[in-house]
Amino acid sequence: MFRKTSKTKFRMNATLAATALLLQAAAQAEPAQGHDKSLVARGRYLVQIAGCNDCHTPGYMQAAGKVDEKLWLTGETLGWRGPWGTSYATNLRLFASNLSQAQWLQHVGTMRPRPPMPYFNMQAMSETDRKAIYAYLKAMGPAGQPAPAWVPPGKEPPPPYALFPG
Repeated sequence: MFRKTSKTKFRMNATLAATALLLQAAAQAEPAQGHDKSLVARGRYLVQIAGCNDCHTPGYMQAAGKVDEKLWLTGETLGWRGPWGTSYATNLRLFASNLSQAQWLQHVGTMRPRPPMPYFNMQAMSETDRKAIYAYLKAMGPAGQPAPAWVPPGKEPPPPYALFPG
């Protein structure tokens, strides 16, 4: 019968500890959840230059774009009031977290949200660019709180809000 010596016990414990460390490192390795780094980078670039952050990131315009990236696309409490009522920029990180890539592509390809969302710009993008934005959103992961609900026309929204002529 095999007798465990203190050397054998030490080797077994050291092997288990090393295995645990390797598994932990593998779980934390980039890219997270198998994201394509170049597609994520392209999505980040598009989000930044296409103006997505202007409305969907709190305080982005007021800070001239100098907002911590961890806050990007987490929605905004500034309302956009006009003849359509008062709309709020969606927390895209929460929204995309519940969608598959196919569902995302279907949504952005057919959406008709309330103003001021320029949905037609999103629909003018290539499918590859829409996939890149989705990859960026998924890589960032869900964060923040849902944006306030739409307020119908004729009802007073809580401040702050931008008033469109109408």
